[in-house]
This record gives sequence, C-alpha cells and structure tokens, in this order.
Amino acid sequence: MIEGKRKILVTNIEPIDGDREMIVDLGALRILEAILAQGSFAKAALSLNRTQAAISYQVRKLEEQLGVVIFDRNSYRAQLTPAGLLILQEGRQLLHHSERIHSIAHKLKQGWEPYLQIVVDGAIPMEPVMRALKAMVERDAPTRVQLKIEFLHGVQACFESDGAAMMIARDIEDDPFYRVTLLPELAFLLCVSSDHPLAARCAVSSTELREHVKITIKGSHIRIDNSERLAATDGVRALYLSDFETKKRAILRGIGYGWLPIYLIADELRDGRLRPVDCVNGNRDGYRPKFVTRLNREPGQAEQLLEREMLANFAAFLGDDVAPRRGAASVGAASLASEPPARRRDGSSPARAAQRQGSTAPQV
Repeated sequence: MIEGKRKILVTNIEPIDGDREMIVDLGALRILEAILAQGSFAKAALSLNRTQAAISYQVRKLEEQLGVVIFDRNSYRAQLTPAGLLILQEGRQLLHHSERIHSIAHKLKQGWEPYLQIVVDGAIPMEPVMRALKAMVERDAPTRVQLKIEFLHGVQACFESDGAAMMIARDIEDDPFYRVTLLPELAFLLCVSSDHPLAARCAVSSTELREHVKITIKGSHIRIDNSERLAATDGVRALYLSDFETKKRAILRGIGYGWLPIYLIADELRDGRLRPVDCVNGNRDGYRPKFVTRLNREPGQAEQLLEREMLANFAAFLGDDVAPRRGAASVGAASLASEPPARRRDGSSPARAAQRQGSTAPQV
C-alpha cells in the first residue's frame, strides 16, 4: 500500500532502507496472539519456546516500527491498547492469508491442479455433478473449477476450444485421445401438458404430430443437427429453445409437445400436469451419456477425485437402468403418471405396438 512516500510491506526480511519501508513481521504478529492467549509475556515465551527478553524485544520493535503503543504495561496482565487490538485484528487476516498460501502451495506440490474446466450437456442431471463438487470442497482442494453448460454439439466444441479436462455429452465425434466411459441410461419421455389436444388422443401417428408445434433444443454450436434441417423442410412447426427448464415450462403452458428427461418431470407426471403422448412409434427413449476425459495428459488430483465421484454419483442417481430401451417405455412413463397406459383401438398397449413398429429417437 502506498501512502505518500512511505510503503508498507508484509515480510519476515529485514528492511533494506529503513527510512522508506515499514516492516510488519508475521512472527511479531504471532507473538501478539500468544501474549493475548496466555495472558503474560512470560507464559507466551514458554509457549513459543522463546525467552521473555526476546518476546519483549519483538514487541518493542514492532511498536517502534508502527509508531503506536500496542500493550498497556501498567496492568497486571498483558492487555492490548485499543490501537494494539486493531493492529492484531488486521494482523490475524495477514496470518490467515499466510497460512492459506502455504497450504495451497503444499497441495499444488501434491498434484492438485490450479484450474480445471468441465463441460456438461444441459440435458444431464446436475445433482451428481454438484455432489462431486461438494466432495472436492470438503477436501479443501485449492483447484478453481469452472462448470460450463452447453447443448448437443456445443459440448464437444467447447471441450476442444477451451481445453477442458472433462465433458459429459450425448454424441461426440471419435478422437483417439479421448477416454470414454458410458454412464447409465438417461430416459426421455415424449410428453404434453394435460390440457393439450394430444393428451386425449390415442395411437398418435407421425402425421398427426406434425399438426402441432414441436418444442426442441437448439445446440449452442454453429453446427446444425440433421434433425433440425429436416424439421425445416418437412412441414414441422418448431419452437427452438436453449435449455430444458424453459422447454418444460413451454410444454406445461400447452404450446406444444417435446422430449424431456424423465428425472426433470417426475413431479409433473405424478400430479398429472404432464402426460405421455400415446404415439404409435413409442413415447419413451433414452441414450447413455458419455463421460469423456483426455488420454494425452496426466490427470491431477482434482480430476481424479471428480471422475471417481461423478461416476459413482451418476450410477446412484440414474440407477442400474443401463440398457437403452426402444419404444417400450409407455409402461414406465404411465407408472410415473400414476395411471395405467392407454390402450390402442385393437386392445394392445402403445408399448407393445412400439416394439412392433420401432421407436423414434428423442430429438431433444
């Protein structure tokens, strides 16, 4: 800090130019703490394994350097003056920062990264990620973490452009330097609000779906999915949004239909605000998200911890439903909605019909 022509330094090194530098010795601040805690210079000297004369000298030297009286020597017990109390309060912050710097340096030497970036697709549940981050905080890790949310091809584009350490994505282009771990299946449901016309229809065909607005997510990357190109030319009316929370609100408003991850709409299915679309091609699908790290660099302590925690947390959160299922999920969706699956005109369930006809992959 600069005050006129005087400069205040925090150091343990003796001043080079005493006329221009005011030294605040961290060791002297620790002595003040000890005197206040022990109640006397003599007891403080014993606790610090120093002589009382050395302790007294350090205090007098600090008083001379700062130009204030720190201790009231007229009382029986060592008592701080108001000025001394203020100096000690500020000094405690310096001591804390000093200890923190040493702790950070020690952990960096142990292999903790200074910085780490994670890129996650916005369809992925965040709870397992948050639990992993909490575990890292509980370890008092020095690593600064940046979590970015992208969509579709924007996930891999951000992973590459930013040099991120890990990503969780739906689809990725193969890379020989990727290490890919498949997470448990993330289930999606084709749904509408309870007051939407499609909610009361049975055996809805693809042609009938085109009569209504399709609500979908558009990726943040410049690349456009083939599904989006097709939607622009096959007569589908579409509303493009940037995240699933907004998409859910739009569907709840009755604007249109769309695929939503089931973990995100479990409550709305139970209370009936959202309903599965009884589609002849099936109304449930899913995919296994890809957890990706890099093979061409050695992972640090933070990356290793986050990977272990995330893999365990996703397994617990998504359960053991690991095999992708095509079209046969109307039963599961109906159980979440607390009602039996609708029957087709021929008496068969939509799930069985979907098994015969195949399913439509969830275009988010």
